[in-house]
Amino acid sequence: MSLPCVICQANPFRVTEWRIEHAESATLFKALFSDAMAKHAVPPDQLTLHADRGAPMKAKATALMLADLGVVKSHSRPHTSNDNPFSEARFKTLKYQPEFPKRFETIDQARTFCRRFFAWYNEDHHHAGIGLMTPDQIHFGQADTIHAARQTALDAAFLSTPERFVRKRPKPPQIPKAVWINPPKQTEPAQA
Repeated sequence: MSLPCVICQANPFRVTEWRIEHAESATLFKALFSDAMAKHAVPPDQLTLHADRGAPMKAKATALMLADLGVVKSHSRPHTSNDNPFSEARFKTLKYQPEFPKRFETIDQARTFCRRFFAWYNEDHHHAGIGLMTPDQIHFGQADTIHAARQTALDAAFLSTPERFVRKRPKPPQIPKAVWINPPKQTEPAQA
């Protein structure tokens, strides 16, 4: 069986809610999205939902629900399969797991696999793009403390064996301040 998987996320890295069904529908998406907003206490007018151009994402029921929740809608460009790099990267990570089967025998088998995968992805998978933090560490505000502890460990290593560090003192990877699918254009400073 194929893996139709609907993912709703609070940030570009952490999967907050997911669901696997035999087919996508606006009704299933509405339930998933509404539950996610309630569970995570997301106030209205806080989110932009970037989605593909599939029927459930373009459905009138979806558009009305998003409007009621104050969610801004954004869609991928037509015929551009990689227009949401965060989702594409997540699916690639999922499908390249050594345990990922060629085929799921049942929908329950797919759900069991994804339950384990998304727990690992959020709690244990360290992303290079977010300073080798896990999605949970970023989401729950632990990144600055962990970054500082890493710097302390690197400083101690440098002081005890400076010959191991030829060019300069080591630093842990930086945590990005913002993440964009399409960054805003930089405006030129006014000429004086």
